Amino acid sequence: MKTPEVARYESRLHRALFLFVVGFLAFLALMAWAEQAGLSRAWIGPIFLFATVMLYAGIGIWGRTTDPEEFYVAGRRIPPMYNGMATAADWMSAASFISLSGALYLQGFSGTAAQPGGLAYVLGWTGGFCLVALLIAPRLRAMRLYTVPDFFAVRFGGYWPRLLAAAGAVGCSFMYVVAQIYGIGLIASRLTGVQFEIGILLGLGGVLLCSFLGGMRAITWTQVSQYVVLLLAFLIPVSWLAYKQLGTPLAVVAYGAQLPKIEKLEQALIDSSAEQAVSAIYQERARDYAERLRDPAAALARDRSQLEERIRMLKAQGVDFSLIMQARRELAALPRNEASAIDRWTRAMKESIERSKPLGGLPRHGQAFSGDPEGSVADREEFDASRMNFLALMFCLMVGTASLPHLLTRFYTTSSVADTRNSVAWSLGFIALLYLATPALAVLVKYEIMQGLVGSSFDALPNWIAQWGRVDPGLVSVADVNGDRILQFGEIRLGADMIMLATPELGGLPYVISGLVAAGGLAAALSTADGLLLTISNALVHDTAPTGPDGMVRVSENHVILSKFALLATAMLAAFVAVLKPAEIISLVTASFSLAASTFFPGLVMGIFWRGATRRGVVAGMLAGVGVTVGYMLIANPTLRAWWGAAPGGLWGGILPMSAGVFGVPVGFAVIALVSLLPAGGKKAS
Repeated sequence: MKTPEVARYESRLHRALFLFVVGFLAFLALMAWAEQAGLSRAWIGPIFLFATVMLYAGIGIWGRTTDPEEFYVAGRRIPPMYNGMATAADWMSAASFISLSGALYLQGFSGTAAQPGGLAYVLGWTGGFCLVALLIAPRLRAMRLYTVPDFFAVRFGGYWPRLLAAAGAVGCSFMYVVAQIYGIGLIASRLTGVQFEIGILLGLGGVLLCSFLGGMRAITWTQVSQYVVLLLAFLIPVSWLAYKQLGTPLAVVAYGAQLPKIEKLEQALIDSSAEQAVSAIYQERARDYAERLRDPAAALARDRSQLEERIRMLKAQGVDFSLIMQARRELAALPRNEASAIDRWTRAMKESIERSKPLGGLPRHGQAFSGDPEGSVADREEFDASRMNFLALMFCLMVGTASLPHLLTRFYTTSSVADTRNSVAWSLGFIALLYLATPALAVLVKYEIMQGLVGSSFDALPNWIAQWGRVDPGLVSVADVNGDRILQFGEIRLGADMIMLATPELGGLPYVISGLVAAGGLAAALSTADGLLLTISNALVHDTAPTGPDGMVRVSENHVILSKFALLATAMLAAFVAVLKPAEIISLVTASFSLAASTFFPGLVMGIFWRGATRRGVVAGMLAGVGVTVGYMLIANPTLRAWWGAAPGGLWGGILPMSAGVFGVPVGFAVIALVSLLPAGGKKAS
């Protein structure tokens, strides 16, 4: 039963949320009117960026605090619905908002052995919240902790469990936050037209103003507002595409009608002579790269000699200077030495082989798994590997979700254990609004590409292709491979990180919706980055501080101040790493889930449900789980194997490195059990 004071508090929150939603919709209507009145696109993007970042910064300034209870757990008084909204925003990271629909577009529902399908992400992440609700969150909330490493200190005692948990929180959260900051730079540069690196700094300012000033208190209310923004940003374009293609805005209900049409279009593309010509050209390119790799030193010298001779001939003929400069750029772009030539040509050969396959190397969208369980030996092996990688990825995402420190900390902010359970239920509901629409978006976009874009003249391609290519050439690649000046499906290469962001332009919506979608992606990246940076700073300061006899840290304002500066330093380091563009967003995020699962899940579950788990057992289990996971990621990584000069392969049972947690988690459970059963196993639960 709610007290009158709690009822009044929640009433004020409901009124504030209503006014915010109305105000934001009015802002959208104003921007739409301004665009119709002639406001330049060059202004719309920066206005969206400035308005939303200033909104979040204003909330951060309003929520500033140095009180430890407010900074770490928002005073433990967040109502379940609002904590559910904040958790959903925290969860809908750049990977979910930006990359998940792209993964479904590129990989289909189940994907291949080399790229498991996007539905593994939807099922794994959603199933993980069931584990959070059933196994972990309510029990952690009952202990009135501040961080996940606090649990290891209180439950097992001693220095090492807490230190290892803090190190694990830093490791998996840092990998995750780099992906978010990469997404921030991608969106900010698209909104404003500035360089990618400047875009990172612009977005990072909003992150720091929220998390630096107010900690969990400011982050919670910022994430509530960010959820509203990203919900509208996702549902408006997908509803428009559904209305445009199917005559109804209910995309989740109606998009299945497009699957049979896509299947027919896929078959028509496979049978197309123009598409086959493109495939043949890529096969020829793959053979050329294979020939070069037989003697890379001679091939590199030959290429350099030919370009130098070409430059001399152009100079002698007195041709236009731009042709000479183009030849010089080609010469400068050659690999600098034999090692870099081998690396570049190997990657180019693999890409050419992939793109020489039907549909440009993409699997059929609705296939169960790649390969054929009743076909040849190779087809059966492909089918088994595809299915195993799908299940392995889903497992890692599920247990990783139940282990992420920044997510579990969100459930410390409610006022009771019952509210924590309700909060998880609200979180699932808010996440489902977006996750159910994500497969619909991928299907509708693929139909739009196959039906509307393929077959267009190269002289009449839409502007968004060139604009996204300028942001990052890896996001969009379009080339007239067969020289017929007609765009074939095999001549398009779209990155997973731009499918959602380009949807409004692809569907012919006003540019103001493109600004809204970019603002939604920015909200998703900022909301997750806030929580991750706070988790890292807490691990560096709070979780490494001296503890009392009960295993808890005596928090003070000094801890809060140190946490703020640790947060600032972490943000700067993560921004530097993100500038290097280490991998696609979704790849970085998946690896961080495997790392979190192997680090925390065995210790959390065994510590909660088995009184016999000991300090020595959990230390050994965490080290063993992380060691197996990180070791497998390193030895099975194809880039690292090529750098070491090792032969391709190294996979255990065909499992990809990003799903290494499928080995680390059971090892962690086994080692904790075995070591805990040995004599003199350390402190047990009281």
